[in-house]
Order: sequence, then structure tokens, then C-alpha cells
Amino acid sequence: MTQDTQSTKAPMNGAESLVHSLLASGVDTCFANPGTSEMHFVAALDHIPGMRSVLTLFEGIATGACDGYYRMARKPACSLLHLGPGLANGVANLHNAKKAGSGVVNIVGEHASTHIALDAPLTSDIQGIARPVSHWLRSSASAAAVGADAVLAVQAARTQPGHVATLILPSDTAWNDGGCLHEPIAPPTPTDYDKHALKKAAAALNGPDSLLLLGGSALSAANLEIAGKIAARTGCELLSEWSNARMERGAGRVAVARVPYPIEDALAALAPYRRIVLLGARAPIGFFAYPGKPAVLTHEDAEIIHFVQADGDLGAALQALSQASDAEQTAPVLSQRHTSPLPIGATTAESIAGVLGQCIPENAIVVDEAITTGRAFFAATKGARPHTWLNNCGGSIGYGLPVAVGAAVACPDRKVLALIGDGSAMYTVQSIWTMAREKLDVTILIFANHSYQILRGELTNVGVQNPGPRAIDMLSLDRPAIDWTAMARSMGAEACRVDDCADLAEAMEAGFACQGPYLIEVTV
Repeated sequence: MTQDTQSTKAPMNGAESLVHSLLASGVDTCFANPGTSEMHFVAALDHIPGMRSVLTLFEGIATGACDGYYRMARKPACSLLHLGPGLANGVANLHNAKKAGSGVVNIVGEHASTHIALDAPLTSDIQGIARPVSHWLRSSASAAAVGADAVLAVQAARTQPGHVATLILPSDTAWNDGGCLHEPIAPPTPTDYDKHALKKAAAALNGPDSLLLLGGSALSAANLEIAGKIAARTGCELLSEWSNARMERGAGRVAVARVPYPIEDALAALAPYRRIVLLGARAPIGFFAYPGKPAVLTHEDAEIIHFVQADGDLGAALQALSQASDAEQTAPVLSQRHTSPLPIGATTAESIAGVLGQCIPENAIVVDEAITTGRAFFAATKGARPHTWLNNCGGSIGYGLPVAVGAAVACPDRKVLALIGDGSAMYTVQSIWTMAREKLDVTILIFANHSYQILRGELTNVGVQNPGPRAIDMLSLDRPAIDWTAMARSMGAEACRVDDCADLAEAMEAGFACQGPYLIEVTV
């Protein structure tokens, strides 16, 4: 519908023009936690067909769900947040979305323009809160401008690899008449690779002391196959960044290990390489600074070739690198389906990894926020059935359950398996309620070690020796212990507790058969 045809219809207010313009631009899903200033948007969602509205009980779930939705649907959803405090509650997962390269249309209500000068209790600097986690930021000036601003926000969100676009909607621009529907605008084309850098990259990849380090969309199944051809032809090694927004894995695909998280392990893994080509990835650095340890993880003599960044056309760059390496007719090495007897006995990090390697369903989406327990999972699942693996790219915990919500909404025909540490899960535990309300097909494994186990290791990493009981108590979650099965059932999900590998495999099978969320508390 064009603006000319719209002029013959009943007049629209700004909120209605926002919904119509979002739908015209392909945004048809909204994760919401609205308040008073957003009620006209809520009313518009009620009588304009086409937008799926998903209620969340915390704004960080709405923003994290947008992240997961984009990773799987490859198009943005929108959030709906209430003023500055609501946006602030969602900032941590907007940070994660920005680091993951996820496109999000982040809609934030604001007081009416006539009300801001009164300094009401909820008045705040919304732009100041939004700016650090937004690539694009605008506040609509009038009802007539809302539709055009919405289209520009979607265009910005769809910029390669995906951007966070924040549109602030003063409530009078939502309720005033004068809104117009605006047609979509194509996003900018991805940047091209540098031809000179292509020559350097092709020359550098020669032998086992050279590395092709991959990130972003280079980790799709098709692009990994090209990378596998290059590795087989040149003898170079393949690695990915530690944290990846989306990686296709499993039997029949090219297996790529990650740069390890622990700094000593990362230094050892990267020490052999003297030539490192970056394709959609950054040069490896430590997650944190540690006393007496390097922040740059590559060998001091390594040559770093910046071939193409994550905002480039990584598929075209890989094709060109394959041609330059004479690798197009080379067969890549593919992972073989690994089958072995299920582990027996108690659920440890290693035995859980073995169960996952056998039990991940075909075409599953695995959302990984297992933190310390999960470090054994990646190697053990490379021969699992083909699946998609999602990591936390921003490091702010509480990402996993909301991302699982978004992934399940985006792909209702696929099983979602959320691997979550108990400390992380408590940040956004309300996600379980949304999963139950929406009947989302998510099986959740909560690894209950009743502590912030990763921080116990970090005490040692930063040089703290022999921590005392008060320090340990600050990292413990067992006083009182959290009853995850009771928590899940109170929010409408089925749940069970296991401490044995055979019981875990049986519980996972029950979860995958369940029509809705199923939580398994795993004692570790």
C-alpha cells in the first residue's frame, strides 16, 4: 500500500503507521514489555493483523529474544520497551546482540513532548542510555514522521551483519493523527573484500603453521565447506573465534574448533601459527586482562592478515580465496557421525558431553550458556547429528534463555536445546513463563553446581591465592539452594531432576517429545 492509496483510507495515528510500516518492511514479530507510554502501540497491534506479539516479563528477555530471532530468521524482530528504565533493563542483551551482529528494531516509548519538561518520575535520558548499544538512534518528532523513521530503523537493522536500531516514540507522536505508511528501503550492500588483501591471504595460507580464522557468516554450512576445501588444499588450519553468533556443526559438515576461552589454553592453541588470515573474525585477544599475562593471544612473530571484516560479503570472499588457492575441486574433510555407548554413572562435565553427542536431535538449535560445565561439550558434539550452535558473543550473562525464546519463535519446526548454567539462568528465569505461554519447543538443561563456578577459576587467574570463606561465599548459590524443578513448574513448564547419565538421556528424550518447554535440572 502506498501513501497515495492510504490517503483514501481512514486517518492513522502514529502508532498505527508504525505497525503498518514495520509490516511493510518485513518485521512481523514483536517481543514486548510495554507500559503506559506504549499503550497506543499495543492498541495498534490489537487491531492491525500480521504482527505476532510475544509478552515477556522482563525487558532483557525481549531484547535477548530479538537477538535469537535474528540469528535464526535472518531478519529483525522488534522489541517494545517502557521509557528509559525499561530500556536500561534490556541493555545487557542489547549489548550481546550488538556484539553478535544481530539486527534488532528496538522501540522505546517516551513521555509526550509536553510532559518531558515537568520532570515526571520516569523521565530519563533515553538517548544517553541507548547510544552505547545502538548503531542507529532516532526520536520521532511527529506522528507524520513515525512511519518513515520505522522504515529507516529496519533498513539500519538489516545492515550487514546486523545492527541494533533504536527508535524512540514519544507518546503524543503515537496518539496524534497524521501517520503515513511508508514502503521499505533496501539495506546497504555488504562491503567488498580488498583485492590486494586477497593476494596476501592466498599467499599466507600454506602449511600447518598458517591459520584461517573464521567468524560471522563464514560459519554457515556452505561457507564452511569452502573453508574446508581451502584447508585441504593448502594445509592450513581452521579455527573460529571463541564466541560465534551461529555455527553449523555436526556429521556431514566441516568441523571447526574454537579458540579456547582460558588464556593459557588459548596461548597454547595459537602458538604454532606464524600467518593468520582473518575472515569475518577479529585478531584473538583475551577476554580480560590478567596480571603478568598477555592480552594479545597470538605468537609475537605472527603475521596478521586482515582479509575481510564481519560486515563484508564473506561468502564471496571465501569463493575468491578458494579460487586463488586453486581449491575449488578439492574435497573437504567432513565430520563423521560418531556413535558410541552412552556414558554411565554420575553426571559430570565430561559424561554430560558424551550424552549430548549422542542425543542432540537432527537439525536442532543449541543455545550455549553452559559456562564452565560446557567447555567439554564442543569437541564431544562435532560428530553429533547436524545442528546449529549459538554462543554468547557479548559476555553479559543471562543471554541463553531469552535467545532460546527468539530462536524457537523464528523456527517453530526445529527443536531448541538450551544449555544453561544455574547462575546464568537466574538472570532471566522469567523466560520459562514466556516459553510456556507461547508453547515453545524448548528443552532446557540447567547445570546445577550451585555456584558461580567460572568466578572461582577467575580468582586464581587474577592472582588471588587461597581465598577465604567469605570470598567463596560470594560465589556460592547454595544458601539456600534453588529448586529448579519447582521454579519451572510454577511457570507452566514440565520439569525433572537427574544426576545419572542414563536418566539424563531419558529425560532429554521426554523433553524433545514434549509440546512446550521441558526443564531438566542436572546435578554436577
